[in-house]
Amino acid sequence: MLLSCTDVRKTFGATVVLDNLSLDVDEHEVVALIGASGSGKSTLLRCVNLLTEIDDGVVRLDGEDITDPRVDPDAVRQKIGLVFQSYNLFPHMTVLDNITLAPVRVHKRPAREARDQAMEWLSRVGLADKSGSYPDRLSGGQQQRVAIVRALVNSPRLLLLDEVTSALDPELVGEVLTMIRDLKGEGMTMVLATHEMGFARQVADRVAFLDKGRVLEQGPPDQVLGDPVEARTRQFLARIIEAGRL
Repeated sequence: MLLSCTDVRKTFGATVVLDNLSLDVDEHEVVALIGASGSGKSTLLRCVNLLTEIDDGVVRLDGEDITDPRVDPDAVRQKIGLVFQSYNLFPHMTVLDNITLAPVRVHKRPAREARDQAMEWLSRVGLADKSGSYPDRLSGGQQQRVAIVRALVNSPRLLLLDEVTSALDPELVGEVLTMIRDLKGEGMTMVLATHEMGFARQVADRVAFLDKGRVLEQGPPDQVLGDPVEARTRQFLARIIEAGRL
């Protein structure tokens, strides 16, 4: 078991966002989190990456309790990459400098080593010629691929993707989804929050439906998306179908 979330609870004031949520992820598995806005998908990813502190429960990575207060968050984040729907690239820095900033400044890796690895990844995703460009010279799809590369340069054990296509124009979604599909083929363990149900069906090994901060239903994509057990899951998917997104 690579990732194990057990009875994770998170509240913001009187609002319960994660309600004793439990979810396990095996190595090389891709799990898609689906659910309405406010169901807890993004908060769960932020808690796993230690950007948001949980109120109760345990998150384990490779069996280690990473939510123990004595754990160094920066050391954990070297093993867990997180990509947001907004690219969060520094506009005044080139693509290459954006990618190598954390490895060099935070993780103290030699600059040449960091640059060589960044260029290797950029070449793999077809963006080597953009290494000296600034983010505003790139399309949204290119910026998101750069953001994913930035999360991959530390060779993470786990990659978290938070609605990485939601800010893109429809014609740019495909290039990002292709990159994620390629990562799955290489065995990358991923947990992704998505509204792209068709993509979840294609790429995920398992789909988990979140409702009111809990995993209400989970299973193979064809079962959860095609023949859900829970009435609430069926209601959610009916709305997705009405919107033409499944």
